Amino acid sequence: MTPPAPASRAALLLFGAGDFAFNLYWQAVNLYLLFFYIDTLRLAPALAGTLFLVGAAWDGAADFVAGVIAERMRRPYRWLIGWGAVPLGLAFVAMFAVPVGGWGAALAAQLGFRTLYAFTNIPYSAWTTRLAGTSAERSLLAGLRMIFGAVAATLVAGTLPGLVRALGSYGAASALLAALGVPLLLAIAWMVPERRPSGDAATRPAIGPALMLLARNRAFVALNLAAAAGAAAAALTTQSVLYFFRYVLADDPAGPQALAAMAFASLVATPLWTIAARRAGARAAWLAACGLALALPAGFVLLPAPGVGAATLFLLGMQVAFAGFGLAAWTLLPDSVDWGAARSGVRVEAIAFGTFALAQKAALAASGFAIGAIYQASGFVAGAPQGASSLAAIRWLMLAGPAALLLGALAAVLALPLRRDTLA
Repeated sequence: MTPPAPASRAALLLFGAGDFAFNLYWQAVNLYLLFFYIDTLRLAPALAGTLFLVGAAWDGAADFVAGVIAERMRRPYRWLIGWGAVPLGLAFVAMFAVPVGGWGAALAAQLGFRTLYAFTNIPYSAWTTRLAGTSAERSLLAGLRMIFGAVAATLVAGTLPGLVRALGSYGAASALLAALGVPLLLAIAWMVPERRPSGDAATRPAIGPALMLLARNRAFVALNLAAAAGAAAAALTTQSVLYFFRYVLADDPAGPQALAAMAFASLVATPLWTIAARRAGARAAWLAACGLALALPAGFVLLPAPGVGAATLFLLGMQVAFAGFGLAAWTLLPDSVDWGAARSGVRVEAIAFGTFALAQKAALAASGFAIGAIYQASGFVAGAPQGASSLAAIRWLMLAGPAALLLGALAAVLALPLRRDTLA
């Protein structure tokens, strides 16, 4: 497949805005779903963590299936996004409209949402290989997507609790977010051009041979290991924020404020990481982000009695590093597809994106389950003063867990064969 001609800046801008829509949904799930289960539905922490684990595991499987179907179909990616936009918005609202104690309804609604999310988001992500053909252009496109995603994350983190109070329920607040996301995805499906491969490049590989090709793709394997470890570290950090501020620091309002500030930090940091990736290469940017993310927990632990200000600064720094992780991963994923195609002569595109998403969702599932299980084992009780063991679990799960995962991510990034000029 010859590299696609560069898309217009207007097309790249509109396409990048799709991550605003997807992150309205994803950030609400990532930041508030587990909290919603425990504090609003009043589910036991272990049960809530199990629901999150099952949902995230299902999500990963759905991502893989969506990748396979998108690879094998003759339909363009935009077709799947256009038909899935409205059902996805409705499923998002249903997920936050279940009754108190209704764990069965909560699980069913979550599975429905995650299925529809996979069948719209995987084609959207795979579409990036057809919009940008060089690593520099992919860094720009990944940067635009992450900027729009950070805007959505800032909006969700900073306003969702207030929307819930103003509108009276999570269901009404989620309906307002869906009203923003659905039209944007429809506009992208209608207006952004999609350059599809032709001839032999359009041949769809069978699932088994495609997976074997991916397993032999050293760049793809190392990228998956690094991205999964980084995603798990970010999840442990962000999902601990509300609990850390509410129970450890005894400042409940500061939790959502910190999440909003973290999202804004991503918004500020992403253009800087984009410039770094375009100049020095995405791998070099990722290594720098790893170094920052490993230094911050070590410094925070040394503080004798960190307060709200120190904790917020620590989290802002971690979010800057996580922004670098995301930018590098989404830049290198299309590059790894090209790497495999150049070495094998067969292009595995949507299945690669589905497999990548499966690995990340598995890491997120394990993180959510770990939070629920460890909190339960430590004697955590929602809404009540916590004992010393519960407070220690909240603190160290936010610090030691991500640090260990980040060491694994660093090793995988060092093994990546992709440099700035490798594909050229």
